[in-house]
Amino acid sequence: MLRTRISAGKKIKDEAEKPFWISFADLMTALMVMFLLVMSVALMAVTKTVSEEQRAEDARKDAIAKLLSMVEEAARKDPNFRGINVNRDRQVIDFGDRARFDTASHQLNKDQAKLLRAFIPSVLDIANSELGRDWLKRIVVEGFADKRGSYLLNLNLSMQRSQRVLCVLLAKPETGEPELSLQQREDIRQLFLVGGYSSNSQKDTLEESRRIELRLEFRGIKENPRSTPPMEEENFGACAI
Repeated sequence: MLRTRISAGKKIKDEAEKPFWISFADLMTALMVMFLLVMSVALMAVTKTVSEEQRAEDARKDAIAKLLSMVEEAARKDPNFRGINVNRDRQVIDFGDRARFDTASHQLNKDQAKLLRAFIPSVLDIANSELGRDWLKRIVVEGFADKRGSYLLNLNLSMQRSQRVLCVLLAKPETGEPELSLQQREDIRQLFLVGGYSSNSQKDTLEESRRIELRLEFRGIKENPRSTPPMEEENFGACAI
C-alpha cells in the first residue's frame, strides 16, 4: 500500500514538472509558416498592382496608336491633304512641303493657309471623339527655323511661325472656304498651345527645316481626362499682318 502511494505521488509530481511550453523547433516552424504566409499575401498584392498598371499602360498605348491611325486616315481621305504625314515615334503631324516658310519669314501663303483651315477641322473631330477626349491632352504648334542666324533671332522667328498657324486658323476664310464654327474656334483656343523651337531638330536641308509641326500630347495614366470648359465670349481678335 505504501509503495502504491509513493508511486502515485511520484507520478503526479513528474507530470506536474513536465514543461508545457512548445519546443524551440516548433516555435521556429510556426514563425516560418507565418512569415511565408505574410510574404505570399504581399507578393500577390504587388503582382496584382503591377498587372493593373501594365494593363493600364497597354490600354494607353493602344489608344494612342488608334488616335494616330485616325489622323493618318484623315490625311489620306482627301487628295488635297497629300503631303501631310504622321510621325508615330514623335507623335507629330508633319505638313512636309505643304507648310514651308521663306527665309526670315513667318508668313504662310494663301494655299498653305487654306490647307490648314481645311485639315484642322478633321483633327478637332478626332480630338472630340470619345477616344480623343479620354486621352488627347493638347496639341502643341511647333515652329522651326534653319541653322542660319543667331539663336535668339531664330527663337523669335520660330515662335512667330507657330503663332502664324493660329492666326490663319482663326482668320476670316477666303471666298468659297467653309467658316469654322464658334465651337471649333473655341476648341482651337482651348486645345492648341504655341511653342517655338529655334534651330533644334534640323532637317536635311534649310528649306525642310523652316517648317511647322503639330505635336500631339497625351495624358498620363494617372491624369484625368480632358474636361470641356464652358464656352467663352467670342473675342478672338486679329493678328497683325
